[in-house]
Amino acid sequence: MSVPPAASVPSDASAPPGASAHSGLPAAIAYFSPEFGITAALPQYSGGLGILAGDHLKAASDLGVPLLGVGLLYRHGYFRQSLSREGWQQEHYPLLDPNELPLTHLSEADGQPVRVTLTLPGGRPLSARVWQAQVGRVPLLLLDSDLEENGHGERDVTDRLYGGGSEHRLRQEMLLGIGGVRAVRAYCRLTGHPEPEVFHTNEGHAGFQGLERIRELVADGADFDAAHEAVRAGTVFTTHTPVPAGIDRFDRELVARHFGDDAELPGIEAERILALGMETYPGGEPGLFNMAVMGLRLAQRANGVSTLHGRVSREMFAGLWPGFDPEEVPITSVTNGVHAPTWTAPEVARLGARQFGHLPDGELWELRRTLRKRLVAEVRRRLYDSWRQRGAGTAELGWIDGVLDPDVLTIGFARRVPSYKRLTLMLRDRDRLTRLLLHPERPVQIVVAGKAHPADEGGKRLVQELVQFADDPRVRHRLVFLPDYGMGMAQRLYPGCDVWLNNPLRPLEACGTSGMKAALNGGLNLSVLDGWWDEWYDPDFGWAIPTADGEAVDETRRDDLEAAALYDLLERRVAPCFYDRGPEGLPGRWIGMVRRTLTTLGPRVLADRMVREYVDRLYVPAARSHRALDPSAAGGLATWKARLRAAWPGVAVDHVEAQPTPPSPGGAAELGSVLSLRVWVRLGGLDPADVAVQVVAGRVDDADRITDATHVPLAPASGPDAEGRLRYEGTLALDRTGPFGYTVRVLPVHRLLAHPAEAGLIAVPSRTTSEAAGVLMR
Repeated sequence: MSVPPAASVPSDASAPPGASAHSGLPAAIAYFSPEFGITAALPQYSGGLGILAGDHLKAASDLGVPLLGVGLLYRHGYFRQSLSREGWQQEHYPLLDPNELPLTHLSEADGQPVRVTLTLPGGRPLSARVWQAQVGRVPLLLLDSDLEENGHGERDVTDRLYGGGSEHRLRQEMLLGIGGVRAVRAYCRLTGHPEPEVFHTNEGHAGFQGLERIRELVADGADFDAAHEAVRAGTVFTTHTPVPAGIDRFDRELVARHFGDDAELPGIEAERILALGMETYPGGEPGLFNMAVMGLRLAQRANGVSTLHGRVSREMFAGLWPGFDPEEVPITSVTNGVHAPTWTAPEVARLGARQFGHLPDGELWELRRTLRKRLVAEVRRRLYDSWRQRGAGTAELGWIDGVLDPDVLTIGFARRVPSYKRLTLMLRDRDRLTRLLLHPERPVQIVVAGKAHPADEGGKRLVQELVQFADDPRVRHRLVFLPDYGMGMAQRLYPGCDVWLNNPLRPLEACGTSGMKAALNGGLNLSVLDGWWDEWYDPDFGWAIPTADGEAVDETRRDDLEAAALYDLLERRVAPCFYDRGPEGLPGRWIGMVRRTLTTLGPRVLADRMVREYVDRLYVPAARSHRALDPSAAGGLATWKARLRAAWPGVAVDHVEAQPTPPSPGGAAELGSVLSLRVWVRLGGLDPADVAVQVVAGRVDDADRITDATHVPLAPASGPDAEGRLRYEGTLALDRTGPFGYTVRVLPVHRLLAHPAEAGLIAVPSRTTSEAAGVLMR
């Protein structure tokens, strides 16, 4: 569905009063995130998660999608980064005065600032005021605990982003989720803004918002299970991490202590809360409370942030849906996008994507040189300031005037510095890198930036290693590290780079949007096939760094192989393409790639496209589910699920008979034949309307697992026999060549389930029952 401005979209008669004019669009969507990268003037972000959240709000504003952002206001932001003389990262935490930021108080009718209050263990209050930023048409609410009435520990809850220990982080996330819902309720009460029908949790940090909404419904008379169903129906959860280590997990006892009669959410049993975050799957740790697991259990719809990341997420969380193959785990994907007006250089924006198809080569090449020249000036200024902070005197910094060259191939690499992003992969063979940098005919220059988390000593060592190499007088005019990477630097860096480098350990980059921002400005990508590049890579847009995946390759060997592949690409393909000049002195092949990047790739990476997908595939279905699950329906669904779970141990596929037509000698079916199936099923007291009986058929891999599956329903053909079994029948056409197999299964069905795997229940033939099921052709 396309999402033009709200006023031009047809109305939907089923929408409730106050709903948007969009067809089925929610009246409002509350979008929760621990960080927001809106502008350099409001430094409330650490990296890609926050920048993505900011771009999401901006695109929603552009499209007229009724979003309401919710976050925290950190008095020290993330941190400011500088370098010591030895190249060691140093952190600084300047105090931000909200009164000097683009913020206003949310105030009551009498002018008093709104207060949101939580209860900590022992009955201690945690209060927060609510600040409001306006992101175009989208309001952003930010909670701030730095109040005089709070105790010292409570005042510091919103001191800095991703700081402190476990208890500090838990309280931040309680304030974000529980306090955030209360702030939304206050905002809607005071402004007349429609109440959100959909709540979108951007990563697990804000998962407690679902608990607060359950508490509201319980206070209105619903029981916990019915409230849980109602909350799930209107909740969307987006996961951004492809590794368990990237998820916030808290000690169970710590969480239990923060909920109950003398703490938060009184009236809800702590065990019900704890059960939502329990890792009840093989390999899980029962003593930990997992925020992503809670996020998934509180949301009827979930997604990863690229096609590859969706697949990785389904595998990572498959244990929550036992019996289902990872392909059927109910986690979809919406590939991230970036906000073009924020990240596109003015000169590029003025031309617009359509004009790039007709712009003469000479003008396009001169545009790229202008952007590169501006970057060179910016780098020299920032490098000078950095060296002054490192203690250098003016007299020893004359060399900076010769740093970088506006006519040399320029590569950018800037991001956070966890180990998987491999900041120092380029240093694997320093002699080879040096030859690339100093090549007499085809030199390369590299601009690097990035922050390591203050507690990540390994990341800081990587920064120092890179800085010390860049300090070498032989290469310092060709390789530069710029400290204090942020939005202001990024907006100059992306347009000025010819190539954007990304070399994470595949598949650990969930999406990675920095290369998208470079592409919007005509930058070509040189990346491992991970995140968004895995699905949109094309030789017209850049180059793919080969990866050495596989358990047989250890980490050191993998880095060696992939670094060598990177050097090979730069030496043999990237640099020659840039410097191969035609009769008019222009690199025709390179300019063609730039043109196709701007005209073909650019429109795909837009946040507008991303938000449209969220609307069409997640927000509108969630709003419909929310409307369908009124208190009565939610109670009925909860009762049905309880009955289903109680009866399910008695559900079984008891016997399977299969007869190919025409008959196949030796039992081997042939292509084009039809398989007639008769299946006897025990329902354990359930009604036939509660279940679906299916044949699952498809190609069989080397491990005899069915892939690329087709699902064919079987119909009830008789009532219960003497043993209480029902017979189901149907046919399966054998229309594929190659190894082919099938099995039979029983699933719950209900009109209010969003996905066949939602209930997490499945019955399949036992080993003895399934002798007739299995591989049919090889």
